Amino acid sequence: MKVVFLCGGIGKRMFPVNEDKFLLKFLGKPLLVHQIEMAMKAGLNDFVFICNRQNVDKISSIVGGISGITASYALQNQSLGIANALKSAEPNLSKEIMVVNPNDVFEQLAFDSIMHEYKKNGAISYLLGYEVDDYFPGGYMVINDSSELVDIIEKPGKGNEPSNLVNIVVHIHTDSSKLLRYLDNVETNDDNVYEMAMGLMARDGSKIKVVPYKGSWAAIKYPWNIISIVEQFLDSCDGSISDSAEISTKATVDGKVIIEDGVRILEGAVVRGPCYIGKNSIIGNNALLRDGCHVGSNCVVGFCTEVKHSYIDDDCWFHSNYVGDSILGKGCSLGAGTVTANWRFDEKNVSIKVGDDVIDTNHGKFGMIMGGGCKTGINVSIMPGVRIGANAVVGPHVNLIDDLDPNKIIVAETQYRTINRKTLGI
Repeated sequence: MKVVFLCGGIGKRMFPVNEDKFLLKFLGKPLLVHQIEMAMKAGLNDFVFICNRQNVDKISSIVGGISGITASYALQNQSLGIANALKSAEPNLSKEIMVVNPNDVFEQLAFDSIMHEYKKNGAISYLLGYEVDDYFPGGYMVINDSSELVDIIEKPGKGNEPSNLVNIVVHIHTDSSKLLRYLDNVETNDDNVYEMAMGLMARDGSKIKVVPYKGSWAAIKYPWNIISIVEQFLDSCDGSISDSAEISTKATVDGKVIIEDGVRILEGAVVRGPCYIGKNSIIGNNALLRDGCHVGSNCVVGFCTEVKHSYIDDDCWFHSNYVGDSILGKGCSLGAGTVTANWRFDEKNVSIKVGDDVIDTNHGKFGMIMGGGCKTGINVSIMPGVRIGANAVVGPHVNLIDDLDPNKIIVAETQYRTINRKTLGI
């Protein structure tokens, strides 16, 4: 059986995060690597990665560092859904395939449960199902009394759900050629060809078993979902402190913490778990990390900086800042006095505009989302829910209340003005 990872899509709702969702690092490893390792524990070692032209080299480099597996790669030239991805990889597929969405976060139980049911035999396909309490913008499954699929309704809209059973894309198909034939028979202009093919197969009498999954699950649909993923990883792991970490006797470290090799925690610093600190990062004097922080490798959380409930990617630098309930991409630097506001005066949830829609983040406290390579000057204030595009610069003393596009500079003069980076030769 080949495990097919769907890596060819583009996160259209993820601005300003400029990294593929499955390549975001958690606990020091890309999400994709976590999933490959779980598949290997379930006895699977033959993989197909369906990539796009922008990420194929990066994925092959990461996968090449994992021993004990066989890997092949296929290119999906356009982001046109699962069906198009599978058709793009048709020469790479075996008769039996497992299809996995690498943008979902689940436990080892997901692979173990579907493999257990598959080994019983008797169905042409096996789909993982998860019961939800609130609306999720995904596929909803209708099943019969024998837990066999009747239909899948993709994104029915809140209030129109045919069930409370959401489709998690960890699927096994024992006859991929039949699946591909059904994909060709679907007529629609939407990107739900794969789901419609599953429903058509079921109505034609194919036995498709829905396997219940009772573990934890979270999907990365929007940038703020990254915060929930951090919580899930920190909840599921055991604390550990590397022997090579240097922690001052005058620092405070308590709760469940993961502190990697080469970390230095200086005098007066306080680290309260749950918390992850990546390799070679420095937590400076009188800094405070609390309430579920994830700090990547080679970061400097400098003097008197407070980081609360935030995701910080690798190579970020801070000095005398407050970073609350925020997401920062790789290589960001905050000038002294930069503060993120994370709470509205009216105490409502923070909402963010995505495309033409204003989406409730369901977070009462939420700060900024900053793409990779951004910088701020001294004494900058950033309001709740503001998004800053990759490689943007926020000049000193700016109170940023609106989103900032990538590669732009905003400075405070008599009036704010936005400058293209190229104008200043940056």
